[in-house]
Amino acid sequence: MTTASKDGSFFRIEMLPALHGDCLFVEYGDEARTRRLLIDGGPIATYRHLEARLDALPAGDRRFELVVMSHVDTDHVEGIVRLLANQPLPIRVIDLWFNGWNHLSAGGRILGGRQGEFLSALIVRRFEDEQWNGAFSGQAVVVPDEGPLPERTLAGGLKLTLLSPTPATLAQMRQAWEKDLGPNVTPGDLDAAWQRLAQRRAYLPGQGLLGTTPELDRLLERQLKVDRSAANGSSIAFLAEFAGKSCLFLADAYHQVITRSLKRLLQQRGQGILAVDAVKVAHHGSAGNLSDDLLALIDSPRFLVSTNGSRFRHPDAEAMQRIIARSRHQPPTLCFNYRSKTTRRWAAHDLQSELSYRAEFNPTRDAPYVLEL
Repeated sequence: MTTASKDGSFFRIEMLPALHGDCLFVEYGDEARTRRLLIDGGPIATYRHLEARLDALPAGDRRFELVVMSHVDTDHVEGIVRLLANQPLPIRVIDLWFNGWNHLSAGGRILGGRQGEFLSALIVRRFEDEQWNGAFSGQAVVVPDEGPLPERTLAGGLKLTLLSPTPATLAQMRQAWEKDLGPNVTPGDLDAAWQRLAQRRAYLPGQGLLGTTPELDRLLERQLKVDRSAANGSSIAFLAEFAGKSCLFLADAYHQVITRSLKRLLQQRGQGILAVDAVKVAHHGSAGNLSDDLLALIDSPRFLVSTNGSRFRHPDAEAMQRIIARSRHQPPTLCFNYRSKTTRRWAAHDLQSELSYRAEFNPTRDAPYVLEL
């Protein structure tokens, strides 16, 4: 059930079970109509959860205003590849945001790295040109180095303000993509990519816990790492706002990029702090994607973490400690879509009381975490 506000509007976020990845199902609208967007699809092993969620939609109401493929890491894109491999498509998509090879370089062609080439091949076969980055006239989804941040409003009034990527991070991704393809694959060979896709069966239909103390200040300063993954740096991240509610969807974006964009946004709006209802934490709670400077710009009661920790053991304890200690909103609520080895430590009531935070989890193992804003 969707909980509507007094004016009948609603904004609902579901973190579907996606193992170590992201698959976010968003609904917004009013009593007259529900609209949707899908952000990433998780790894292929969890596609069944996305498929079940789509199957639960009314047969005559499976329209998505936007599908976002934030970047080409398998834990974000494989489920989308599997979804688009269906013929016919089980959903109607108005616009897709994904930066393929042709968006990474002027004059570039259609294919990119291993995951990106499959997705690019599917997009070309399944959609019209105007449906791919349509809100950007078919060009790259990118934050320009100067001027106002790009804003796009979806049907029904959901406003998205782009925060990442930048031209510099897309340039890094282009180099990484070429290296990933290797000498035996030619970017732009769409038929070859399609043949490879057809052969893929999967696509066929530890740190200690501390309180807020001077010692923690020094610890957090030492622990701040920098995410140098080119794919993560190319992440499409944005602020979503609807009917007075808002959420930051940060994909796996660099904290430096998000911080710079938020400063620009706040200057545009004449504000000192960005108040939002939730933050979908970048890179599954990695210590390398969260900083004090970023948290100082945000006032949010909730921080959403999508991972079961099965790879890389996210979320990092350092990142959760940083949120608890540095969040402007006290006490903050940590929201998890898995109760796993790396997340259940935060469920302890005595720890929540000692460090002054709250923790929420999905109700059962295979259920999504649902947030009604």
